[in-house]
Amino acid sequence: MQILLRGKERQERLRITTYGQLTQLAKQNRNSGVIIEPAMEFLNISAYRFVELDHLAELRVHLRLACVEAGLKGTILLAPEGINLFLAGEPEKLNTWVEWLKTDARFADLHPKESWSDHQPFNRMLVKLKKEIITMHQPQVRPIGERAPAVRPTDLKRWLDAGHDDSGRAVALLDTRNGFEVSIGTFDGALDPGIKSFGRFPERVRALEDDLRNKTVVTFCTGGIRCEKAVLYMQEHGFQNVYQLDGGILKYFEEVGGAHYNGNCFVFDRRVALTPELNEAGHVECFNCRAVLSPQEQRTDYVLGKSCVRCVKSPSF
Repeated sequence: MQILLRGKERQERLRITTYGQLTQLAKQNRNSGVIIEPAMEFLNISAYRFVELDHLAELRVHLRLACVEAGLKGTILLAPEGINLFLAGEPEKLNTWVEWLKTDARFADLHPKESWSDHQPFNRMLVKLKKEIITMHQPQVRPIGERAPAVRPTDLKRWLDAGHDDSGRAVALLDTRNGFEVSIGTFDGALDPGIKSFGRFPERVRALEDDLRNKTVVTFCTGGIRCEKAVLYMQEHGFQNVYQLDGGILKYFEEVGGAHYNGNCFVFDRRVALTPELNEAGHVECFNCRAVLSPQEQRTDYVLGKSCVRCVKSPSF
């Protein structure tokens, strides 16, 4: 089994095979303030890369076969503009698969974001062919040729702590996610364009021009992919001093925690939402209407596999 040694200044994951090893670790860490607890067994990664791809049908078969052989589950999206993936599996096998993928020069700069779970959060292994790995319907926006400028999570926290960026300019946070994601959690004071799909972002962001003028704008999303396009689109339409949060909310959680963030973060798998500690938040999706329900909402009129309080209140239920 895997165990986690968790202290104020360190966190270490170890694999043990005998009770004697566990006893010895307990003795070594007695009175040290270190907590020993079972570690989550499944490694979850998300990653993307904008890069020109061709022969997608053949690549699809190649990648799916390698995933199945490694016992992985999740989704990989392939498009002429690049790759977007969400995978989970046994840590050693998944890490080996990532290193194998990086032997392809097109994916050598892939930088996965990691989290853990005590169960496999995906039902099956899918590799899909798409027109875009994130749909925006703006073909002139090409992150392949130019990556959007980014701010690191630690720098953003420093700006938010200070109330301004390094130039003394006020910072505006812009959430590029869908409305239901925003309702689960977002940064304090962040602007919400109120979109139901990312394809609506261009028309809605133009209405926020007055709110963003003379400010340093930091866009953010779950893992960063939406902001790669959002920032380039905004620059193209005259917005200045616009950045993306490098690695998105999940990378911010990983490096900084929940500072200046209120709530949890929706993820596109059976975990549904993660806390700033990258643990499952306890949310579920209603079987009937697909609404995302917090633990509190599950206490009222929620029937597993059937309906929820929102269904019951709907006239069409």
